[in-house]
Amino acid sequence: MSFVFRTSRAIPIAPRNKDEALIHKAFDDVAAALEHGDVMGIFPEGMITHTGDMNEFKNRVEKIVERTPVPVVPLALKGLWGSFFSRDNGSAMSHPKRLFTRFWSRIELVAGSVVPAEDVCAGRLEVSVRELRGDRR
Repeated sequence: MSFVFRTSRAIPIAPRNKDEALIHKAFDDVAAALEHGDVMGIFPEGMITHTGDMNEFKNRVEKIVERTPVPVVPLALKGLWGSFFSRDNGSAMSHPKRLFTRFWSRIELVAGSVVPAEDVCAGRLEVSVRELRGDRR
C-alpha cells in the first residue's frame, strides 16, 4: 500500500502519542496543499473500523480549516464492510479468498452539501456523514 499512498500524495497524520514533530509536519503539508488549491480527502475518524460502525470524528478537521479556511464536502463510503478493504474477519487486505469473492463489492461514495469553512464542526460533519451513509456499512 505504500506505493498507493506515495503516488496519491497521502499525508499520514500520526496519533498524538507519536512523534509531535511528525504531526506538525503533516498539518504543514496539508495547509500547503490547500493553499496550492489541491483537493484533500480527510479521514476524520483516525482509524479503520473493527466493527463496520463509524468511529467518532476527531477535531483535526476543525484545526485544518481554522488554519486554512476552505469549504468542506462531507463524503460517505457505503458497502465497504465485508469487502477486501475492511477488517471484517481480520486485517484489511490480508485474506486472498476475499480478494476474489469480495474485491468487486458494490461500494458507493455519496457526497453531501458543501459546508462553509466558518461552519465546520467535527460533530456536525459526523452527523452528516452518518445520514449520508444510512444503514449500509
